[in-house]
Amino acid sequence: MPRYALLILPAANRVYADAAPALTRAELDVFATTVLSGRLHDIDDVEIGGVPYLAFSTETPLIPRDIGYLSQLSSLYALFELADDCLRPVVIRPLAWFDDDLLTVQKYAGKTNEQFTKLLLNVTVLSSASAERMLDGKLHVLDPVCGRGTTLNQALMYGYDATGIEIDDRHVEAYSGFIRSWLKRKRLKHQAQFTPIRREGKVIGRRLHVTLAPTKEAYKAGQTLSLTVVNGDTVHARDYFRANLVDVAVADLPYGVQHGSRTPGGPLSRRPLDLLRAALPGWVQILRPGGALGISWNTYLASREDMANALARAGLRVCDDPPYQRFRHWVDQAIVRDVLVATKPGRG
Repeated sequence: MPRYALLILPAANRVYADAAPALTRAELDVFATTVLSGRLHDIDDVEIGGVPYLAFSTETPLIPRDIGYLSQLSSLYALFELADDCLRPVVIRPLAWFDDDLLTVQKYAGKTNEQFTKLLLNVTVLSSASAERMLDGKLHVLDPVCGRGTTLNQALMYGYDATGIEIDDRHVEAYSGFIRSWLKRKRLKHQAQFTPIRREGKVIGRRLHVTLAPTKEAYKAGQTLSLTVVNGDTVHARDYFRANLVDVAVADLPYGVQHGSRTPGGPLSRRPLDLLRAALPGWVQILRPGGALGISWNTYLASREDMANALARAGLRVCDDPPYQRFRHWVDQAIVRDVLVATKPGRG
């Protein structure tokens, strides 16, 4: 039985580095039970030459498609086949439509760790009806509380269309400035427009829309990606976007430290459960049948049970199999983060 070992990507954030092995194991279990059809066995932590690895076995050798899926693991640094007491390198192929500084160059208070952002997007895509198209399908991702665009940038790296909503003018202005500057610096062919959104003669928000491609040839051939950010309140998401628009939605909800939203008739709220209850009806409508919603939040501000109940009451099916129960991890003294994924009934 072939056996493999993966090396965890080093993380500059020491706290996340400590959590990464357990998070990667849970993420690998989601890959194993979805696109890899249960073909991974005996997943375990091992030490080789004094270095920790995550090892697993398969009934038959990994095929290129399997390796392609595993290459997207959020904390994967290298993959090896274990043979004759040796580590035989396996060539990995992470999706990277653009240079990785699209993800790493932005530095600001409250930015979500890029590896965690990728993990949350991965498990959400894998839970959706679009999972098999993770590597080669043009998916559409919504981040309804997008901040300064970490999730949007990861979606673009995967070659997906990206759409976001952000209430804070400063975040939208900062992201608009960053993405325009980055595209010009990289000399990537693109078009960018910042326009008002009008309904019944009133301006209800602003929209940044960017059309871009990784090469001039792709742009000329019409093989472009769409990036859209609405400066508005996510509670009113249906005022900005049509129903059944996106394949997955990913939301890193307010931690009580950064970000927020106004619930109808109320002040700015930083409580994730209040925001979720108010915004879910719109988010669910924008999500295609068979789509998935992945959320992360600070468990000090809302229990997993309450968050799961809110998703269920909105008509979603919460994924509660064992792998999905192991993403809770410590961030700092004020934040313990957890993940929930839920799917919309039907097929896209």
